[in-house]
Amino acid sequence: MQSFMVGDVEVLRVVEWRAPYAPARDLVPGIGPEVWRDNREALVPDHWEPGSDRAVVALQTWVLRSAGRTVLVDTGVGNGRERPGNALFHRRQGDFLERLAQAGVRPEDVDVVVNTHIHGDHVGWNTRDLDGSWVPAFPNAGYLLPAADDHHFGPDGGYGGGVRPDDRLIYQDSIAPVHKSGQALLWDGEHRIDEYLTLESAPGHTPGSSVLRVASRGERAVFVGDLLHSPVQIPHPECSSCFCLDPGQAATSRRRVLERAVDEGELLVPAHFGGSGVVEMRRRGDALAFARWTP
Repeated sequence: MQSFMVGDVEVLRVVEWRAPYAPARDLVPGIGPEVWRDNREALVPDHWEPGSDRAVVALQTWVLRSAGRTVLVDTGVGNGRERPGNALFHRRQGDFLERLAQAGVRPEDVDVVVNTHIHGDHVGWNTRDLDGSWVPAFPNAGYLLPAADDHHFGPDGGYGGGVRPDDRLIYQDSIAPVHKSGQALLWDGEHRIDEYLTLESAPGHTPGSSVLRVASRGERAVFVGDLLHSPVQIPHPECSSCFCLDPGQAATSRRRVLERAVDEGELLVPAHFGGSGVVEMRRRGDALAFARWTP
């Protein structure tokens, strides 16, 4: 079980799934094959499979033990979901709760669930199936949901306007039950969880996409959700993934967050990076670049 400290905050990583996912140039359409080739040393084998030219991604939950509480950052795909628009996740069955238990976390121990945004691979384990009904998987937790996403993907926003075929299903099985139980906590702009953890809006990937900043005893990290899908976006923050609803706004948010991470020495923790999942950045002239993967 991978773990590290950010000051007084303990971070543990629970991987739900990791595999070659999509053709590299489909995942980040604005980045050509030469960029992948030129960064081969940093990308292979954890982020790119050259033989198939497929990007390698991970689905993972980060467990933070902070100020006496247990916080989950994103909850993956979940089990038994109807996802006809995504064959990889449709009716998936996995052992995520067992992996969480191996990290020493029982469902009743979780105090806070952070969904950086409302996409199916970030909210799936918000709930579990109990006798044919979806109920919160973490009975004692408050679920922090970006208000803009809750509106966009909920019934008032027409379940995302039908842009993605699974959005209605995702909301109904993974978000609505948390509202019904009274555990949903909507926020906008900025939200302080405790003395070390702060949520901030970073829209573009979705209307309410957010990042979680950790600052403790002079050490810093930023959990950036889906601002990044591949390390090739670090030197090319202007390039958004194929999943970004507003690519231009996503690029603006990405550059702002990455520039601050470099300036303040924050560890960068994206949602889908394989390998260690954590990277340090540096400047190379006016551009951003990998510094090193953090063990």
